[in-house]
This record gives sequence, structure tokens and C-alpha cells, in this order.
Amino acid sequence: MAISRDAAGYLSSNKNLVGMLLAAVGPVLALAGVVAGPVGIAIGVPMYAIGALVTPTRGSPDSISTGKVDGADVLKELADVEHDVRGKVHPSVEQRVHDIAATIRDTLPRADALGPGSAQAHALVQTATDYLPEALGTYLKLPRAYAETERVSDGKTALQLLCDQLDLLGARMHDVFTAVCQSDADALVAHGRFLNEKFAPGSLDLGSAAPDTAAGPTLSPPSP
Repeated sequence: MAISRDAAGYLSSNKNLVGMLLAAVGPVLALAGVVAGPVGIAIGVPMYAIGALVTPTRGSPDSISTGKVDGADVLKELADVEHDVRGKVHPSVEQRVHDIAATIRDTLPRADALGPGSAQAHALVQTATDYLPEALGTYLKLPRAYAETERVSDGKTALQLLCDQLDLLGARMHDVFTAVCQSDADALVAHGRFLNEKFAPGSLDLGSAAPDTAAGPTLSPPSP
């Protein structure tokens, strides 16, 4: 039986791995004779739950605050999202998703300039791996005809509500992209000032041109 993308993601997540490690404590204690066999097996479930609960989710502030942006992971998530909506949603949604993904891809090569743990870097990763997939996943559970015609909140359809959310994400990603580019623009401005100081008129003293007297006085030609 095929495993869904969400289920496969959880199986390889830190939450599942830590939970399994803690769940193994019970059987190990039973084998060591510290506790009875049934007790060791029984405590495996609560130990797993504790491990899964206390381990931060991938992409949370705790997990990305000390490292660089994982570009490969972000690109994979974007590709999955674009694949999930292709031909399955209203064109206005697909276009918004494409624009957001394009902005994130343009930002990634410069993301290190934001600094590890910055709010912009966090927003970049979370949008690609959490906010965008979550919004679209919830929307895709609705029948398309219902999502595009039925008013569900504040007189808006689910389609309109999703577009509003995508517009917010798109504006935020544009802000992050601008912040990244601004650092390069600032460097360009600073370099221009440096060049002006070095090479502007009057900044170089090359000395005034003087007649060459090393060859001796100039003689007038003889009169005819």
C-alpha cells in the first residue's frame, strides 16, 4: 500500500526517531532485569509519546536558528507544492503559488546574507515547508465546485480566502527578497563611494606637466 507524502515525512522526522529511541528504553530495561518484561513493554508507548512531543518540528525556530537555510529541502517542498496544485485548482491560485515559489527560489542563493536565525530566514523556510503547504492542503480537501462557489466566511468563498492568504505570503516573500537584495545594493553604493574618493577629479595628484630640460637649452636655427 502506498504511503502518503505526509506519512513518509513523519516516518523520517526527528519526532519519530527520538520517539522510537525512547520507546526502546522499556524493553532494554526489561532485558537487563531492571523491570519485569510486561512493564518494560508497557512503558514503551508513553516513552515514545514523550519523545515525539518534546522534539521540535522540522523548520521550527528551535531547529533552524543555529544553522543555514537548507536550500535543497526548500526546493523539494516547493516542487511538491507546485505539483500538487497543477491543474487541480483555479488558475488564480496556481499563478499565486508559482509567483511565491519563484520569489523563494530567487531568494535562496542569497539567503545566507540574512544571517542564521533571522526572522526573514525563518519566514522563508516556514513559508516553503509549512505555511504554503498547509494552506493548500486544507483547501485541496474541499470539492472544487464547493470551494469556488459557496460562501464560507465573511461573505467569501474558500477560493477567495485562500487567495487572500496567498497574497499575504507573497507580500512577505517579496519583503524578504528585497531585504536580501538590499544588502547587495548597499555594497554597490559603498563601492561607488570608494571609487569616487579614489578617482574623482582632483583626488589624484599626478603633478603638473613641466618642460623637459634634461636635454639642455633649445638652439635657434642659424640665420640664412
